[in-house]
Amino acid sequence: MTTSTQTRVAVLVGSLRADSLNRRIAEHLVANAPEGVSLEIVEGLDQVPFYNEEIDGAEAPAAAVALRAAVASADRLLFVTPEYNGTLPAVLNNAIDWLSRPYGQGAIKGKPFAAVGATPTPYGGKWSHEHARHSAAIAGAQVVEGVVASESALNGDLLADAAALERLVGALNALVSHESTPAAA
Repeated sequence: MTTSTQTRVAVLVGSLRADSLNRRIAEHLVANAPEGVSLEIVEGLDQVPFYNEEIDGAEAPAAAVALRAAVASADRLLFVTPEYNGTLPAVLNNAIDWLSRPYGQGAIKGKPFAAVGATPTPYGGKWSHEHARHSAAIAGAQVVEGVVASESALNGDLLADAAALERLVGALNALVSHESTPAAA
């Protein structure tokens, strides 16, 4: 009897606009996932209240509970994000705050993590992705080194650029093939 293992990747999109370029990138990755990999875009980030320890308990907000459950049930975590004012969008910082709690036991702990995406600047979201990796590492994620797909959307339709799409899918493949190490107790 053969058992197939599906690698599950939770995808958090940093732009809340329905037709944002980064949402379209995430949808492209979902549609072009390698065999044996399923990607789920975690919806509802706009419904997660700003983290406040006073509301995080036995009756945490439903949107925060759903976010934690989606990430906890995934094998990997991928942020697809633009850059806002040289850093990570607030919605993703807030997600990391919720995912890092309870301290030392959050849903992000030990989860292989990468950040990719695009922005209409020459830097392609470089700082946003660096900040995402830094924050996720502090929160306990295993940041996959060498995953870089910070795309500039200055020249035309990025989704029509075969080389850019290849880099984005390559980043996903690197995340999926990462050998995770057991989380420290």
